Amino acid sequence: MFELLTSGLAVVFQPVMFILLIFAVFLGTLFGALPGVSATMAVTLAIPFTYKMDAVNAIAFLVATYCASITGGGMTAILFKIPGVPSSAPTTYDGYPMAQRGEAGKALGIQLICSAIGGMFAAFCMLLLSPQLTQAALSFGPAELFAISFMGLSILTSLETDNICRTIISGLLGLLLACIGLDPLLGVPRMTFGTRFLTSGIEMIPVMIGFFAVTEVLKQTQKRSELKAVGEVAQMKTEMPSLKELLSVKWTIARCAILGTVIGILPGAGATIAAFLCYSTEQKLSKYPEKFGTGIIDGIAAPETGNNAASGGSMVPLLSLGIPGGNAAAIMMSALVLKGVTMGPLLLVNQPQFLSATFASMLVSNVIMVFAAIIIARVFVQVLKIPYSILGPTIIMMATIGAYATKNTAVDVKLMAIAGLVGFVVVTCKFNSSALILGLVLGVICESNLRRAYTIADGDTLMQVTLNILSRPVTGVIMIVCLIVLLNPVLKPLLGKLKKSDKATV
Repeated sequence: MFELLTSGLAVVFQPVMFILLIFAVFLGTLFGALPGVSATMAVTLAIPFTYKMDAVNAIAFLVATYCASITGGGMTAILFKIPGVPSSAPTTYDGYPMAQRGEAGKALGIQLICSAIGGMFAAFCMLLLSPQLTQAALSFGPAELFAISFMGLSILTSLETDNICRTIISGLLGLLLACIGLDPLLGVPRMTFGTRFLTSGIEMIPVMIGFFAVTEVLKQTQKRSELKAVGEVAQMKTEMPSLKELLSVKWTIARCAILGTVIGILPGAGATIAAFLCYSTEQKLSKYPEKFGTGIIDGIAAPETGNNAASGGSMVPLLSLGIPGGNAAAIMMSALVLKGVTMGPLLLVNQPQFLSATFASMLVSNVIMVFAAIIIARVFVQVLKIPYSILGPTIIMMATIGAYATKNTAVDVKLMAIAGLVGFVVVTCKFNSSALILGLVLGVICESNLRRAYTIADGDTLMQVTLNILSRPVTGVIMIVCLIVLLNPVLKPLLGKLKKSDKATV
């Protein structure tokens, strides 16, 4: 291990490589902060810079860009309620309310610290437990992946405990939208209404930009007396959280770092599922779950620690078995293959420097990322002092550019506009837009894994196939936990009423 550490640091701290690593961190943070530029796109845009590098330096550069882009996405999620990357969507739930209270600096500070901790924890896990964790992840089939995705959906009943019925309806509407496009197994178009633009399904990034950014601008313009920037309410600056505040969320950070790393190792799971799952888990375990969504640091620490830990976890199957843990890892794999690197189990045996360079790059870039993000965040915080009559249209322009940049088609801009209008109606009618987005994001993953699990399971009847799937130990345990989490907010008030009635009769 010591040899791997020293060889990795020797690669990273070469003068030219260290300067390139700093550049990669700034590049990734900026790309992540721009709406519509996903982490995958950030890695793709960084590939041209690696053409003159050797394979080891190239993966160090791309990993630094990837880690920084995940962190950058949380900045716009806090300041503008625009998730720069899909995995930053849960950060808006508590980050933006804190910014509205004039605590944007504190929110950014806790986001940066937790991102760095999550990323460095995953780096150490990758170095120490890469072979063992990869073997464990390989035992996870479609049934287990469905159960994990469904656990993320179990937060639906807790997003708004005073309005559970409308929240569930919103989540089901999101699941319905996730069904638009080609059938994941049969390839048959579903609910495309005869247009070819919907055959690829509903693009998440334009919809999320519409629901979060456009809807928020429409809400602000409706309140003419409140058309002023958040920055005019209080003077804001980026500040690091105090030691007391960090200690108050130490167990949240620890749990989400572990959970995010494990989710990241699972092929196809990714940082988005990790962020939603960490947020829902911490809300369930919290002593004050009703405060989630109102602007507390726990709600920022959970998803930001989880999604950064997942970014490191996704490197484990890539380096150990040549199986990309997500889209960004697949892009990195393609870049390495172009340089003549043979991915697979023998990579770390014959060329262990790839593991050491990746570890050192993640470790150093997560430290640099804190300082880089502070510099960039100061610029973004100053933007909030602009009057909202100017800031609102600017946000719409940024959102339009972000939606168009997804596929360079006007269809995504129209989709963003429709999503913004629908989101405004949803909020006005007191439905839950976060539940709808959650259903859309996890719906595709849930359906594809459930369909594969049913195809693999043997049985003559639907009931028998279901029992075969649930009889798998990991799947059965996770589904039991999901049911408890899902039904708890519904059953808890009923049990409370029964206890009160029993006391009254006595």
